[in-house]
Amino acid sequence: MAEDLDKLRIHGDTQVGPGEIDFAVNVHGDRPPAWLADRLRHRIDDLAAYPTAADEARARRAVAERHGVDSGRVLPLAGSAEGFHLLADHAARRGLRAAVVHPSFTEPEVELRRAGVPVTRVILREPYIFDPGLVPGSADLVVVGNPTNPTSVLHPRATIAALCRPGRVTVVDEAFCDVVDDEGGSTLAGADLPGLVVLRSVTKTWALAGLRAGYAVGDAAVLADLAAHRVHWPLGTLQLEAVAACCSGEASVHLDRIRRRLAADRAAMCEALTGAGIEIAVPPAAPFVLVRTPEGYDPHDFRARLGERGVAVRRCDTFPGLDPRHVRLAVRDAATVSRLITAWEGARDQASTDSDRG
Repeated sequence: MAEDLDKLRIHGDTQVGPGEIDFAVNVHGDRPPAWLADRLRHRIDDLAAYPTAADEARARRAVAERHGVDSGRVLPLAGSAEGFHLLADHAARRGLRAAVVHPSFTEPEVELRRAGVPVTRVILREPYIFDPGLVPGSADLVVVGNPTNPTSVLHPRATIAALCRPGRVTVVDEAFCDVVDDEGGSTLAGADLPGLVVLRSVTKTWALAGLRAGYAVGDAAVLADLAAHRVHWPLGTLQLEAVAACCSGEASVHLDRIRRRLAADRAAMCEALTGAGIEIAVPPAAPFVLVRTPEGYDPHDFRARLGERGVAVRRCDTFPGLDPRHVRLAVRDAATVSRLITAWEGARDQASTDSDRG
């Protein structure tokens, strides 16, 4: 069990070595856009003071306007990971029984098990289409990703909404939902459903992973309980500013451009991967693609050969329900994808040569 928990704690950033081309981490861009960097830079002189109630209110208001809800149904977070931590403690205090839909981001299960919450895994099989009927009726807390990491499958809004009921906390990880093609048809952020908590990140799309910022939107009573059990000043001034900025009207203009660019890059990347004989497991809807290493080759050795060629990919055998052949590739531009394909073909050819020699 301890070994299993150690695997669940593995994240994409640990897969990237110095100087490697990064296909392992789902962060768009290598730096925040200039308008956002300027906005954060303008708050540097405020850092001698503690974060203020006005800072938090401004962040809550921006999120509330973005999703059309009252600010009482918003909770700024130090990244969605903090949300999973708070929710796990919420479940432990109330003696809830959890179900986690897999394959998916593993941090929720890590946090639930850390808090001593009983967890049932609901394992989806390829093509990873979610059926709410698979979730045990006894589950008082359910966690599901949309779109799901690492499969890149996007579930319809009504499918996820079917989980919600009085007495159950339904947690939807929408870390990448801001850049899917059909956000409106998929997101539950802003929906008025019992026990619903939607977690959003602002670090992936806006290249702010080092800042740790996000928010929860949903059931006011659940969010109030989460807020009541936090440390003082849970978010710093820059984190609150980032949440406010990334949910602003100014951000929405830039977000439309990012969404279109990612969609175009994803389509081009899938065409290039398929043309190179790289197997795509399922059609992707998010800014990452689930693929398989070549059949007949040791997948661990193959990933190592890619690393030797300066390319980092995300191993996926750490996600329950996926085997060692699965790897996740972040969507990148055509030139970067071309370098991946060159490395992939070189690793495949070398492995084939070594096999013949053996």
